[in-house]
Amino acid sequence: MSATKQSIHDHGAGHSDPVDRSGPPLVDMRDISIAFGGIHAVDGATIDLYPGEVVAVLGHNGAGKSTLIKILSGAYKRDSGEIHVRGEPANIANPRDAKAYGIETIYQTLALADNVDAAANLFLGREILTPWGTLDDGAMEAEARKVMGRLNPNFQRFKEPVKALSGGQRQSVAIARAILFNAKILIMDEPTAALGPQETAQVGELIKELKKDGIGIFLISHDIHDVFDLADRVVVMKNGQIVGGARTEDVTKDEVLGMIILGKCPPGATPGPGAMRE
Repeated sequence: MSATKQSIHDHGAGHSDPVDRSGPPLVDMRDISIAFGGIHAVDGATIDLYPGEVVAVLGHNGAGKSTLIKILSGAYKRDSGEIHVRGEPANIANPRDAKAYGIETIYQTLALADNVDAAANLFLGREILTPWGTLDDGAMEAEARKVMGRLNPNFQRFKEPVKALSGGQRQSVAIARAILFNAKILIMDEPTAALGPQETAQVGELIKELKKDGIGIFLISHDIHDVFDLADRVVVMKNGQIVGGARTEDVTKDEVLGMIILGKCPPGATPGPGAMRE
């Protein structure tokens, strides 16, 4: 297992790779398993993520990818295995634990409050108050403008309820909320599923900005084109196991589809325990 794990890590260390691998990974999940009613949803999965890196987790529905990532986000508690964050063992039993480690999840539904503006959404449940105990709208808007200015400089619709925003702008608000409170590890679940081409490109720009800040992103996506545009590495799961991992530039889209559908590991990828044996 350790030899496979080591080689999966090494696969990302090419000359054209801008990802910082000098220190420990932001996240290292080792031999993670969880079963529901005797069915192994995740079976001995090992995956890691470095600062400034996007790792796409791929697989059919039921492959285990969402379950694996929900263990990291604290939605599920693993039966066995270890999670390390920045080289230290991490005890993640619920979403609050995950947030304490700087792990934030942006679900496909975005979980935004439609009837209030961007600043109110950014500070939902963590509002800034004046010395008199009232909402400090000015301070919250100033902070919102600062973080949105870094993330999406074209965003100007601060006074409108988020239901009036486009899908790409709503995605900006959801990401800004996550990084406002110092998230270093983002889980993005199908971030472009409901977006048109222009808005998908906008989310791609947001992800590039996050990478520059050293934020690591686990990207769950069904869109293979998206993955090749955005991800540094792909990790494919099938039947709860890791089929293999590769740098995006070392494999073709057809090869990745072969990993997803057949569990077949191409020459440019490092096989995991779930790879089909020839």
